[in-house]
Amino acid sequence: MISQEQIPGIKKQLLQQIKTTLPEDQQESAKQYVESLDSKQLEEFLDKNRLIKTDQDGSQTQKCAFCSIVSGEIKSYNIDENELAIAILEINPISEGHILVIPKKHISSSKEIPKDIFSFADKIAKRLKTIFKPKEVITSSANLFGHEIINVVPVYKNETIDSERHQAKPEELKNLQESLKEKPKPKIIKKPKIKKLKAEKLWLPRRVP
Repeated sequence: MISQEQIPGIKKQLLQQIKTTLPEDQQESAKQYVESLDSKQLEEFLDKNRLIKTDQDGSQTQKCAFCSIVSGEIKSYNIDENELAIAILEINPISEGHILVIPKKHISSSKEIPKDIFSFADKIAKRLKTIFKPKEVITSSANLFGHEIINVVPVYKNETIDSERHQAKPEELKNLQESLKEKPKPKIIKKPKIKKLKAEKLWLPRRVP
């Protein structure tokens, strides 16, 4: 059971999640709903949305939205992944092609992010440069819900990590996903090289009369 002391902190996290994961036209009604919940209703809401987990000792903890994205419980527009992280489209982007690189492990400090994840973010940045030809691509780590992520943002004009965001439409995100997903490289079958035959050096079996 959620205590009265826990309610403000949980609601604050939920409101942050609403801001970053829900379309703009749904945010206000969702915020009002969350703010109106008492402890019992809040626990029921968390349970139905699979945002709360029960540990082995019976205690309950709120699940991180980014961990839910990694596990597939929350839908996302995935463009790439490896064993350490996934790269998804930001649904409220700063600019076209704004990507979030999310460590699969719940990391709470930027100092704990492995270098390989930053290398993965650089790989995504190079793909954005190749496809969209921005002036530059900025990468910046951020901590949301206690989970470190990396923003990969194409700069076309004078965008910064603090620039105004807009709500991306599902069709826009699907098209971007298709454009940015790494295409499998076709297998090239090498043909064996055969030297030119010289008539004077050509060997043939002797004919039997």
